[in-house]
Amino acid sequence: MKKILVLEDEPNIRSFVVINLRRNGYEPIEAENGMTALAMLEKNPDISLALLDVMLPDIDGFEVCRRIRASGSKIGIIMLTAKSQEIDKVTGLMTGADDYVTKPFSPAELTARVDALVRRLGSDAADKPSYEISSGPFLLNTRNRTLEKDCKRLKLTQIEYLLMKLFMENPGRAMSREDILKAVWGDDFSGELKTVDVNIRRLRLKIEADPTEPEFLTTVWGFGYKWGY
Repeated sequence: MKKILVLEDEPNIRSFVVINLRRNGYEPIEAENGMTALAMLEKNPDISLALLDVMLPDIDGFEVCRRIRASGSKIGIIMLTAKSQEIDKVTGLMTGADDYVTKPFSPAELTARVDALVRRLGSDAADKPSYEISSGPFLLNTRNRTLEKDCKRLKLTQIEYLLMKLFMENPGRAMSREDILKAVWGDDFSGELKTVDVNIRRLRLKIEADPTEPEFLTTVWGFGYKWGY
C-alpha cells in the first residue's frame, strides 16, 4: 500500500481527501502545516507522493515543494491550489511539482491524478538492470533513474527524468507538445500543454550551460522540442 502525504490546513478538505485516498487503496499521512509535513516526510522515507496545499499558515506549499526537491527527494508532488491564475501553476511546476489540481476538485479527478502520477513514477520498473543511454556528455541510467553530465550527477525530479529518457531515446526527432504530454504524463492526463513548456524550461536550467541558448534540448518553433545533440 503506497503512502501519500496530504498537506492541507483545512480539516474538512483534508478529511475528504484522506477518505477518498483510503477508498482507492492508499495509505494517507496527514499534515496540517508545512513544518509538520517536512517532519512526516523525514519520518516516513517510503512516502511515494505528496499532495501539497499552497495556502498554509506557516510556510506555503511552494516552499515545502522547494525544500523537498532541495533534499534530493524524487517523490511525486501534486500542488492543491484554490487559485486558477497561470502564475500559480507555473510557480508550482518551476519549484519541482509534477502536477497541480485546482480547488474545488472532485474525488474522481484527484484520485485519477494520483493514480496517473503513481503509474508514471513506476513506469521504468521493467527496465534491464544495467541499461544505460548515452548522448554526448550525458549518461542516463534507467536502473537507478539517474542522469550524469560529464560524469557529474544531476538532480532530477521523476518527471524530468522521464523527459530526458524520452528525448535521449529519440535523438533528432521533433516531438510535438501533445506527443510529449502523452508519452510522459499519460493518455489520461487532463492538464494543459503549458505543463510541457514549464517542465522543459526547468529541465534546461539543469542540463544546459546557457538555458536561454539551449545546445541540447532545442525548440522546434510552432511545434515542440527535440534532442538536438
